[in-house]
Amino acid sequence: MSTRSGPGADRSDPRLGAIMRERRLLINLAYRLLGSLADAEDVVQETYARWYAMSRQQQEAIEVPGAWLTKVASRICLDLLGSARVRRERYVGEWIPEPLPERAEWINGRTDGSSVDPADRVTLDESINMAFLVVLESMTPAERVAFILHDVFRYSFAEVAEIVGRTPTACRQLASSARRRIRAPQAPATPAVRRASIIRDFKQAWEAKDIDALIGLLDPDVTAIGDSGGLVSAELRPVEGGEQVARVFVEVAGRVPELTILERSVNGQPGLVAQLDGVTVTVIAFDVAGDRITRIWSVRNPEKLRSWTTG
Repeated sequence: MSTRSGPGADRSDPRLGAIMRERRLLINLAYRLLGSLADAEDVVQETYARWYAMSRQQQEAIEVPGAWLTKVASRICLDLLGSARVRRERYVGEWIPEPLPERAEWINGRTDGSSVDPADRVTLDESINMAFLVVLESMTPAERVAFILHDVFRYSFAEVAEIVGRTPTACRQLASSARRRIRAPQAPATPAVRRASIIRDFKQAWEAKDIDALIGLLDPDVTAIGDSGGLVSAELRPVEGGEQVARVFVEVAGRVPELTILERSVNGQPGLVAQLDGVTVTVIAFDVAGDRITRIWSVRNPEKLRSWTTG
């Protein structure tokens, strides 16, 4: 989506460049809060529209424009998160966050170059991978906003409190509750190189329709979730169990033999992309524990695949 300066914009404004440079951070923030790149772009557009709806005097009265933009974008997201829950209850089938292609993975964090103790925040990859985003979906809107602003984007609880409309102590409790969900006991992380190797083996076994090889790569309790939005075919409910999941993938390979499977980064992690006649029809993200795949998310909703098909 192209960036428009907004109504009443004066391109001679010496602060215009600084204001527009905040767009990357705002997109980063809104995507993590909403799980949708399209919605994040809409939020940022609305944020800039509100900035340029003000008079020059009102703009100049704002001491730190970047902080104002972040506050407005966060509040818009907070409102949208409440309505999003209602929309997703009516969603056809399972809802999965919109996957990001590698070229859309941006650097997060504050623009002031400040550092932070790694023990007090999650890394960039962790904050956009599919497993992380799915856990965020289980949080209340306030928990999600407080956690993302503080733990990922390093805003103080005093700043978070002003955005969320609660006390700093309450925001600290919200972030702590969210952090417990994120850091629930789990298997040690599988090294990136090993993850990539496992996904490559899965791709080859899928292409060969080798059900035994697929079962060998899947955890016995693996869960596979598909998201079609009711617009294309997909399993409407999660598929559970290694053999059952393997059979679903073999069935797809047999039904659509002309499918091209590509290894791609999906939200910062090794994943797969399925194309038909050069058009991306499925983006698959994985969660791996040890040497087994434990979760698979297959996004088939074409509205969520626009950034994979264009550009």
